[in-house]
Amino acid sequence: MLTDGARVWRYNSSARMRRVALVIVVAAVVFRGPAASAQDPPPPLPRVVVDLQGLVPVFPNDATQLAASRALTVTELPGAGLGGRAGAHVYFIKYRVITLGVGGEVVVGKSGSAPVGASSGLVPVDERLITMASQVSFNFGSGHGWSYLSGGIGRSRWSLHPSGAADTSADTESLPTVNYGGGARWFAKSHLAFSFDVRIYEIQPGTAVGARPGSPRTRLFTVGAGISLK
Repeated sequence: MLTDGARVWRYNSSARMRRVALVIVVAAVVFRGPAASAQDPPPPLPRVVVDLQGLVPVFPNDATQLAASRALTVTELPGAGLGGRAGAHVYFIKYRVITLGVGGEVVVGKSGSAPVGASSGLVPVDERLITMASQVSFNFGSGHGWSYLSGGIGRSRWSLHPSGAADTSADTESLPTVNYGGGARWFAKSHLAFSFDVRIYEIQPGTAVGARPGSPRTRLFTVGAGISLK
């Protein structure tokens, strides 16, 4: 049975997800561009695009091995949080309806728990993920807007410990990470677009520290939305 503090943490995570979903819907409406004339040929994709997005990383909050790797309980795992993504992509080869792109990204995600009442017996916990990765993308559309599927490889640092505690070797270990997902961009202005991205990060297991097991292989889901510049 969940304590009152645990219920508050679960509620906060759900509230974050609802707020981000609302932002994505509103931004999609605001950035909706005018329809192009049927006589105008669609422009090609720009050579370079820079993305700046806010995102929700859905950290696991039911992973027993993850909690054990940091001497925590499952109930103390924070769950979904907030973060940001910055990326740059270059588009240089087009074959029929597909344009090939290459690029990279930096993602930072944070979450935290705050127990309600000392009687809960739970400690506040801070969680942070930093990942850097290269990407290859397959893009479908024109310079007015396009969708894409992409994937890449990189490294992640996953910090998870009681609030105020120093990082351990488990928190600073560089973990191989594969990412894959997709999204879209709509250019309402000549150099400004609304963009969104849905992505999964496959984070490899961590190294055991003393009697503690290493963090497990983890599949981390993110939803992001923001702007793109060309």
